[in-house]
Amino acid sequence: MQPVVDSIEANSPDLRAVGAGSGDAIMVGGRPDQPRTTAMSPRHPSRRLPDDLPVTGAWQPDDPVGRRRFVTITDDRPFVLENGASLPEVVMAYETWGELDEDASNAVLVCHALTGDSHVHGPSGPGHPTPGWWDELVGPGKAIDADSHFVVCVNVLGGCQGSTGPASIDPRTGRPYGSSFPTVTIRDIVRTQARVADRLGVRRWKSVVGGSMGGMQVLEWAIMFSDRVRSIAPIATTVAASALQIAWSSVGRSALVLDPNWRGGDYYDAEPGDGPHAGLALARAIAQIHYRSDISLQQRFGRALVEPGAMFGLWDRFQMESYLDHHGQKLVRRFDANSYLVLNRAMDTHDIARGRGSLEAAVSRIQVPVVTASITTDILYPPHQQLEICDLVKAAGGDPVHITIDNPHGHDGFLLAPDEVGPLLAELLARDLP
Repeated sequence: MQPVVDSIEANSPDLRAVGAGSGDAIMVGGRPDQPRTTAMSPRHPSRRLPDDLPVTGAWQPDDPVGRRRFVTITDDRPFVLENGASLPEVVMAYETWGELDEDASNAVLVCHALTGDSHVHGPSGPGHPTPGWWDELVGPGKAIDADSHFVVCVNVLGGCQGSTGPASIDPRTGRPYGSSFPTVTIRDIVRTQARVADRLGVRRWKSVVGGSMGGMQVLEWAIMFSDRVRSIAPIATTVAASALQIAWSSVGRSALVLDPNWRGGDYYDAEPGDGPHAGLALARAIAQIHYRSDISLQQRFGRALVEPGAMFGLWDRFQMESYLDHHGQKLVRRFDANSYLVLNRAMDTHDIARGRGSLEAAVSRIQVPVVTASITTDILYPPHQQLEICDLVKAAGGDPVHITIDNPHGHDGFLLAPDEVGPLLAELLARDLP
């Protein structure tokens, strides 16, 4: 069995017993025009989140900028969303690597997944709490080669790492948007990316690539802006959110909003340690289960205990439980609860056929080379969903390339199988594309 290297130790703060039924009084509500009422913050009987957790892990303007660049895409005109709501100002954070050719023909857009951000390549450091999320694939000399390509990654609209989202200041009120931030769709996200491309001087992307929620953006790019892409690589994704995906998302969002410290979405003025940490951590734990596979979790943890021999107490813990708690706390420190809700819902509303007559009609707009990849153990976005993309493209007259990657890590395999995903992307970028 592989040793557990990132579990939470038995004597860490999250394991301090607080007693069943105990809790601290909190204030619920929090918008200026709403009264505050008291409630009891729930505590787990056997573990407690650290007291120093930030209310939000969102990037704030007084934080180190890191490699981020910013562009305001609204030009004194509101940005109207697909649902008819609007944002008075939209700022997008992005990062770039490499140089744009004189004819702007070497630009590649990398689209991130639910809890990703613009930091797809590079080390952790001031402004970037984690290394690049696809660092093994993006950068000089790598599959998406920054020596020969101009690589761009944009933090999505509704996110929390520099782009306008629920934790951003609403210029109309001078306060964080919080509960007033509107729902967004994958199409809204892609439209903001197109405006960033305009500012960068990119008329057509050599390729648009991404996995999971990133793959949803890739598909919409090829349909919404078919004249602005030359190839696409949607990986471990789907043409429309399935019933099972919606079910998992719904449970995760419910876990988050049932945390009284969420305060209806208006929690940003709370003190450190008093944010919706339990809800966000639990939502992440739920997601982590279906991001991986039974075989990977069994191989790594099996039935190992946090404290050897401590098994018969109701709250004695397995290493598997410690792993889930660890990932929940990691996300709390670098993400925002409201952004999680907004982007998770955007994934549920994803359906390339919406308003376009049919899947076939939507896919008929894709007139560029397509490569897809599936992970054999992916239970969240199973291989048949990527094969459906290929079948639809073929029926529309295309000639897609598809590979199946035998990887034990489940849905996260698209992040953890660089030796298989890398050559697929490198081959696509090496083509003589029209």
